[in-house]
Formats: sequence, structure tokens, C-alpha cells
Amino acid sequence: MTATCRAMVAAAVLAAAGAACAAEYRSVADAGVVAYDAPSAKARKLYVFGRGYPVEVMVVLEGWSKVRDATGELVWMESRQLAARRNVMVRARVAEVRQAAEDGAAVVFRADQSVLLEVLEPAAQGWIRVRHQDGESGFVRVNQVWGG
Repeated sequence: MTATCRAMVAAAVLAAAGAACAAEYRSVADAGVVAYDAPSAKARKLYVFGRGYPVEVMVVLEGWSKVRDATGELVWMESRQLAARRNVMVRARVAEVRQAAEDGAAVVFRADQSVLLEVLEPAAQGWIRVRHQDGESGFVRVNQVWGG
């Protein structure tokens, strides 16, 4: 194998590894979704997720997803109970949602800790565009929310 060919293979492997390391966040589709300690309905039930709760998908295995919640705990849930629509949860005491993705922009609204906000646009340059359930939308700093 030539040096050029080896370099191309190495670059492809690194690119694939980088894509595999990207976080995949989803939201719980329904109210009352059970978290299990193993990928089976016969496993021990740990707790129940509410509708819209954001989780980070770590592993998908035969209809089950191992997810990380906002506390960092890893649990299993049925993959079909994850929605494509994404939410983030405010982790700051109060998050300021602004008109534009800049610190000097006007504040549209403030969201208290644990409030769920729908993701309208993925994170870019430290900001994420969100919408409150009452319809107001704007940009929040990524470090003030979890799940984005």
C-alpha cells in the first residue's frame, strides 16, 4: 500500500470516528415512558420519563436505546418511544432567550430551570434557536440548556 493510499484510509477512519462520536439527542415521545436497567421489558424498571424530556442516545440495539439523561444516568428505553422532534431543558437557574444569537440582543423571554424548549435550529457558534410552548422563540446559549 502506498503512502498516499494509507493516508487516505487513515483520513477516512478518522472522519468516521468523528461522526460516530457526535452526540445524538432525541426527546421522549410519550408521557410515562419507562426507563429500564437492561434492554428488555423484563428488566428492572428504574423510573418514568415525561413527554418531551431530552436524552442523549448512546447505543441502539434491537429496538432498544441506551440513553443518558440530564443527570448523567445511563438507562435503556424502547427506541420507538423516542421522537425525532427535539427539546432542550434549561439547566441554568434562569436562561435568557434573545432575539438574535448574540449577547447584546434584546431578551425575548426568560425560562426557569427545568423548562423544556423545542429546538428549531441546531446549535451553531454557542447558540441554539428554541421555541417556548407558548409560541415565543429566540436564541439561548448552549451552556444554559441540556440536550442540544
